[in-house]
Parts: sequence; structure tokens; C-alpha cells
Amino acid sequence: MKKRILSLWVFFTLVFTFSFSTIAIAETQPEIVGTSAIVMDLETKEIIYSKNIDEKKQPASITKLMTALLLAENKSKTDLLTYPAAALKEEPYSYGLNVHPVTPGDTFTGKDAMDILLLYSGNDIAYMVAENVGGTKEKFITMMNEKAKALGMTNTNFVTPNGLDDNTDDHYTTAYDLSLLLNAAYGNEWIRETMSKKESEVKSTNGPSSIVENRNKLIGVDGNIGGKTGYTEKSGRCLAALYQRNGHTLATVVLGSDYNFPVDTQVFEDTTNLANYGFNAEKEVFKAKNTEISEVTMEYKILPLIGPKKAIKVPVTIHEDISLYSTDLEPEFNSEVGKINIWTLSKDKSIGKATVNIKGYEKQYDIYSGLSNMDIIKSNILYYVLALLVLIIIASLVILIISKINKKRRKKKKSYI
Repeated sequence: MKKRILSLWVFFTLVFTFSFSTIAIAETQPEIVGTSAIVMDLETKEIIYSKNIDEKKQPASITKLMTALLLAENKSKTDLLTYPAAALKEEPYSYGLNVHPVTPGDTFTGKDAMDILLLYSGNDIAYMVAENVGGTKEKFITMMNEKAKALGMTNTNFVTPNGLDDNTDDHYTTAYDLSLLLNAAYGNEWIRETMSKKESEVKSTNGPSSIVENRNKLIGVDGNIGGKTGYTEKSGRCLAALYQRNGHTLATVVLGSDYNFPVDTQVFEDTTNLANYGFNAEKEVFKAKNTEISEVTMEYKILPLIGPKKAIKVPVTIHEDISLYSTDLEPEFNSEVGKINIWTLSKDKSIGKATVNIKGYEKQYDIYSGLSNMDIIKSNILYYVLALLVLIIIASLVILIISKINKKRRKKKKSYI
């Protein structure tokens, strides 16, 4: 009876433990409303979380990160940008329509233009930047797409400098491509400095000063050091954000989240969940150390230079765990063995490299032979014993022949005396 009770107790304990473990694992996964999202470590380029990251989406005002990058690369903070008449036709949010009227011909410093572009997200200022940097809006769009290509944004096409997409379906990008753009933005000191501001005092040369606030509600919270919001009816609520904690920098992108007006919290909740997951996620073992990852077949002569040929399968191993973040992306794993001398094989000497690739992330590992030259010798010990016997017999015969020859010579010598 006691044994039955003990068995039942063990059974229910295991069931409870397994159930609890399953729930705990599920809770570590970020639950987001956004239809496309990514978390990337900007130092290693490892993707920590992915959800439809190559699905083409409208980026809305996140587009302005590219506009800002071209502004930073072609103008300075003190350069004056002229406000064109066509900028007044751009839809809200627009500085000239929603903050303070601007007369065509007025100018803004590069610094104020950047602040309005990234904090307030002024659509008219994006148009102004396009004409002042590119000469025309059309030429600037060409510059945007060329820059996207240079950054590796292969699934991106820009049509407007501000992300307005009412009249087009050809303005699109992906969460993965935007992580590359965020990386470039983070690498630009002017943009990085601007995105970190909670507010800024700006003005046109002939207008009064105005305070514009950062639309990124997460700025300064739990390591958020910058970002760019976006919204259109086509795109849904979007946010590309940068985080820093404990020396690590993450890029997070959420596209197609809900705009839960008027509180407008959902995309920020999505982003917070992603950031927390990104900093807490642990890698899983993809290939365990000292396990066989492949094998190579080699031919060699049992006796160096002479003797019959023999084929042997050499197992290839690694001496350290290969660990990766768990995502829906399939790792590409390849190994390449260099030139091998079968007689100098050692389990501790690298014979080539293994490479792991996952969308821009690449890392190499040394690979080793699972056999040593002593293993080769042991596997052919009978051949070597036979070969040794043959050598002994041949040596004995040679000695015997030489001995007989010497005897004959001595006999001949005696007959001449």
C-alpha cells in the first residue's frame, strides 16, 4: 500500500512539475498584437525574436528615419533649409499646419529641422528636407532607395519622404529591413542625440519659438534611448525603438499593431514586451560540443608510400556548444574540412571551420577530427604485425644469403693458399 501511495505521489509530482515548466516557458514568449516584429542585438547582429520579419508592410512615419539619415549625411546642424510652398500641402501632422504657420521661403536650421522631423514627426518638414537635400522630391526618393540598397534593405521601396501612403501601395519595407535602418540611425551621432530628447524648442527664422514633444512615449523608460513612431490607416500603429541595458543595445521593430485610440498604448506595450524578452532571452544549444556534426571519407595507404589503399570515415566534431536564440528562422549550418594528413591526425588539432548563418548573423567555429593517428594505427594493427613478420623473414633471408656468400668466399680463399 505504501509503495502505491509513493508511486502516485511521484507521478503527480512529475505531472505538476512538467505542467509548471510548460507554463513558465510559454510565459517567456512575448505576446504582441503587432503583425510583424523583430528584436536584434546590434552588436552581434543576432536576431532574438522574429515574427513575419520579411513580410512587406507600410512603415508610415518610421520612413522619416531614412529621411533623417540623408539629412545628417548631407547637411549640418547650422545649415539653413528653405521651406517650399509644396510642403504646405502635406497632411497633418505638419509643423506649418498644426504648430505654427510657416510662410514659403522661411528657413529652418538643420538642427531644428531634424528635431521636428524625428520628435514631432512633421510631414511638411520631411518634404522640406527632401527638396533641400535632393533638389527635388523625386531625386530625393531615388537617394532614399539607393541608401536602402546600400544598407542591405532588399525588401524596401520608398515613394514618399514622410511615409504618407494614401495614394500608393508601392511604399513598403519589412521589420528586418527597418532593423538595419535603426542600426544605421544608431550609428549616426546627430540622429542618436535627437532621438534621445523628450522635447525640443524649435522655430523658423521668422517665426516664434515652439516646443515639440517626442511622440515616442517610451523615451527614457527602462533603457529606451530612441525610436520613431508611425501610423496610417494602411500601416496600423508602428514603432521602431532602440534600447540599452547592461552594455547591450537592441533594435526593436513593431509593425501593424492596433491604434487603441485615444489612449494609444498598444504599440508601446508590444515594444516593452519585446525589449524585456530580448534582454532576458537565453540561447538554446543548436549543436552540442563533442558531438559528430559530419564525417569525411578519406583514402590512405595502410603502409605509407606502399601497400594497399583503404577508405576510412573520419567523424567531424566541435569542442564547444553552438548556441542560438530560438526563433522561427532556420539556421544555415556548413562545415568545411581542410587538407588532412591522416598520419598527423589529432583530436585536439583543428581540421577546418563550421559556419552558422542566420540572416546577416554569422559565426565560425573550429572543427576537429573524432579520430587520431593512433586510432588509425590501432585499426590496422594486424596489417602492421604481418608487415613486421614479413620484414623479419626478409631480413632473416638476407642475413642467411649474406652468410652463405661469405662462407663461399672464405672457402675460395683457402683453396688458393
